[in-house]
Amino acid sequence: MRLKTYLLAAAISVLIGATPPRAAAQNPDTMMPEASAAKAKQLLQQLIQGLGGPAYLQVRESMCEGRLAQFGHNGDLMGYVNFKDFWRFPDKNRTEYGKKGEIVDLYNGDSGWTLDKGGVSEEPASAVTDFQERTKRDINNLLRLRLKEEGMAFRYGGGDIADLKQVDWVEIEDRERRIFRIAIDRATHLPLRSLVVTRDDATRERTEDLTVYANFHPLDGVQTPFQVSRDRNGRRAFQAFYNDCKYNPGIPDDFFTRASLEQHYAQVGKKKKK
Repeated sequence: MRLKTYLLAAAISVLIGATPPRAAAQNPDTMMPEASAAKAKQLLQQLIQGLGGPAYLQVRESMCEGRLAQFGHNGDLMGYVNFKDFWRFPDKNRTEYGKKGEIVDLYNGDSGWTLDKGGVSEEPASAVTDFQERTKRDINNLLRLRLKEEGMAFRYGGGDIADLKQVDWVEIEDRERRIFRIAIDRATHLPLRSLVVTRDDATRERTEDLTVYANFHPLDGVQTPFQVSRDRNGRRAFQAFYNDCKYNPGIPDDFFTRASLEQHYAQVGKKKKK
């Protein structure tokens, strides 16, 4: 009996020894800063590859269209409007609303104009400032153009579950103290969520912008989310459903100028008179 017991224990010991140990989950709180930064950069490279690699990095222009949700002051959904969104990265953007682009917001660096039924006028200085801040928070500008900026700090944020999928969080802090947190799908290496945290220097008020990406499609070699929603401090601020996107379509140089808006207004006005 003792011999059988000894042999059973020995067999179990051998089996345990032959079983390869499971890799221990990395705890971001116990990692050295250098290892944490290296892990974060590795995940970011996987993210960029998942989004299309060289095809993604070489995007300098985009032209997308779809439906944009409209929200009231209390956050209630008021309906949807057709829109077209044109970018020349990092800081030229033109968004046309309505089937014929009857309303347009256009930004070009530190300048901005709007077109409505009254004609073309300059955007308020506060709107231009908000746009410039938005370009610095944009995940595409971050991944394509900003990762090598001086003063960037990287950290591995650990594993988690987001939208019922296993993700790894990566944290990036720029020299102006914006904190970016990106949830990367372990299976597809695509971004599921991004959170940007900022704090007002004067009031110390904290702002959190959470963006959720879903329904990815490969377009021109670039994985493109056809559904994007954004909450600011827990309140829905933006939701778009895209029908199509084109990358590097060859947008004319004068497309992001006030003169182009004046010309567009003349065309819209003629169509209205008909």
